[in-house]
Amino acid sequence: MPLAVQSMPYLAGLAIAGLVLGFPFGAWGWGPCALAAAFVAFFFRDPERVTPTDPGIVVSPADGRVTAVETGPSGGRVSIFLSVFNCHINRSPVDGEVIAATHTPGRFRPAWDPRAGGENERNHLVIRAADGEYGVTQVAGILARRIVCTRRPGSLLRRGERIGLIQFGSRTDLHLPPGVDPVVRPGDRVRGATSVLARSAVARAAAAGERTAAGGGA
Repeated sequence: MPLAVQSMPYLAGLAIAGLVLGFPFGAWGWGPCALAAAFVAFFFRDPERVTPTDPGIVVSPADGRVTAVETGPSGGRVSIFLSVFNCHINRSPVDGEVIAATHTPGRFRPAWDPRAGGENERNHLVIRAADGEYGVTQVAGILARRIVCTRRPGSLLRRGERIGLIQFGSRTDLHLPPGVDPVVRPGDRVRGATSVLARSAVARAAAAGERTAAGGGA
């Protein structure tokens, strides 16, 4: 399993600590370091994903559990909570260009707290796609004290492409433009780059055409 490059400082530090403590204490010294290194490797896993190519679909920017789904005239929002056991790589929900990237210092409330999205430390990307502007907000939590975003304004993204990660428990919000409807509900489990979170008018028209063709064929 590939690992995110951000894991290297932690693994190197634990390897050194294991060698130093293992010399005088044996397994009692290096054992805890080995367990901690195994957890770090598990947390920073960076699996390859096969992203669906259907037109007009919006894929999940993160692994985790959907905690909130909102819709309105100005667009929608889907919030995803990532526990320490989820893969923490964030991915682009659509094909598009990054037109803004804003980092906002803040608090470290629990990621599932409704106030976290507006008060916690966060990084917000705006991605311009063919059907509107999408926002991906990486929100820090109690344990997540470092947000990594690898994209800047001008970056061109493909659907499912990596855009960064949040270290040790967090939340990711997906902001949808008007006319793009969520297809998930609170409590749903989703996987970054593979789970479909929303569909645009293009996707809905294609689905309707398929149903019509199937009905006609019958």
